[in-house]
Amino acid sequence: MSRPSARQEHPEATGGSGPTAGDRILTLPNVISLVRLLGVPLFLYLLLVAHADVAALVVLAIGGTTDWVDGWVARRMRQVSRLGELLDPFADRLYILATLLGFTARGVVPWQFTAALLARELLLLASLGVLRRHGYGPPPVHYVGKTATFLLLAAFPILLLAAAVPDTAAVAGAIGWGLAWWGLVFYWVAGALYVVQARRLVLAVRARGASA
Repeated sequence: MSRPSARQEHPEATGGSGPTAGDRILTLPNVISLVRLLGVPLFLYLLLVAHADVAALVVLAIGGTTDWVDGWVARRMRQVSRLGELLDPFADRLYILATLLGFTARGVVPWQFTAALLARELLLLASLGVLRRHGYGPPPVHYVGKTATFLLLAAFPILLLAAAVPDTAAVAGAIGWGLAWWGLVFYWVAGALYVVQARRLVLAVRARGASA
């Protein structure tokens, strides 16, 4: 007998009731997510190669502000898909990773801040590896994680503005770092919640194995 999926065994792991994810690939939300992904190499080129900080700022701001658009369109148009559920958080993480690496290389953020965020990603990757060994896919994105992503994607353009336009450094720097530090805190809180959820699923598998 095949193992029931995490969605079947643990309805709470689906992230609540809503449009059921399908197998559709070519949908408007997925196209939006793919366009966001294409903005990542463009942003890195503008920031690190062309040193066109204003243009990089525009690309980064568009990528950050459209973070919620694909999800909203998917729910509004009933085009929720499994690919979209995976693509959206992947695009968010890629934007955050690329921005951190680019900002660190340019001296916009200190390496300690980048290391703190990357350490959380390593923790999440380890948890996903454990889940996969027990037959589960990645857990749904938690609202705390969404909040952290929103704060970070809002902070990055403001920090770049502070670095690119010295006259705005005092105000933009304060706002940007305020959002960034809160984003870092929520990012780690979300990571801890994912670890707890993964632990519960693994314990449930072991309990079934022990009672079999």
